[in-house]
Amino acid sequence: MSKLIVPSQQPDTEGKVLSITPESAAWKYIGLDVYRLKAGQSIRKNAGNMELCVTLLQGRADVRTNELRYANIGRRMSLFEEMPPYSVYVPMNDYFEIHALTDLEIAVSSAIGNQSVTYPARLIRPEEVQVEIRGYGNMTRRVHSILPEQQEAGSLLVVEVFTPNGHWSSFPPHKHDQDNLPYESYLEEIYYHRVNPDHGFAIQRVYTDDRSLDETMSVVNGDAVLVPKGYHPVSAVPGYDLYYLNVMAGPERVWKFRNDPAHDWLIKPPVREEFHE
Repeated sequence: MSKLIVPSQQPDTEGKVLSITPESAAWKYIGLDVYRLKAGQSIRKNAGNMELCVTLLQGRADVRTNELRYANIGRRMSLFEEMPPYSVYVPMNDYFEIHALTDLEIAVSSAIGNQSVTYPARLIRPEEVQVEIRGYGNMTRRVHSILPEQQEAGSLLVVEVFTPNGHWSSFPPHKHDQDNLPYESYLEEIYYHRVNPDHGFAIQRVYTDDRSLDETMSVVNGDAVLVPKGYHPVSAVPGYDLYYLNVMAGPERVWKFRNDPAHDWLIKPPVREEFHE
């Protein structure tokens, strides 16, 4: 198995099935924990020097932080309903406690906090999530911007993408591995994949211009893929819809990417000439 793949495991005593930290990924900024809780189960986590975005992937829960109390949030009972989720932004030195009212899956995205900029905890409601249909043809996908750069946070960026079966996503291939603003920003990235039906798979490639990194991976339901650098397109194979959650952060909270020049021509739909007798 590729070192870029982090597979999910059976739930531990807290319900954790996936854990990625800056140390385990051998980079600097981001992490991701995924929990699958049974109804009635609770967990409490301190943010420490990280800022967090707790996304309710599916199920309902009560959530609290130092200042916030929210009861019975969450309306997406199945991930592939494709409606925007509830999330909670948790700043550094705060905590969150979550109590599952139903079977519950949550993703806890994390990034090293920005000491010079802090924001209070807040609920991110589904109606606050920007929904976009991106691409055309078999590159069409549905994007939910949960914590984009236009919303307040120190360094963390969070987005989720639904890619229909037989379609490509993160395409044309793009990268963001150079600290070269305003042209390109350096952002570490995690993809957390879910597949429907869950016995299927998807394909992801991660490669650099000089091909010093060039891996094409088969990923299954619950796999995460680390993207330390390079281009990173994804394919949902026929018959299996694909969901992924993206976590990104870097020295600047700006998403500026560069397309692979070989495939940049795919940005615009081809112009079809009409034939008239």
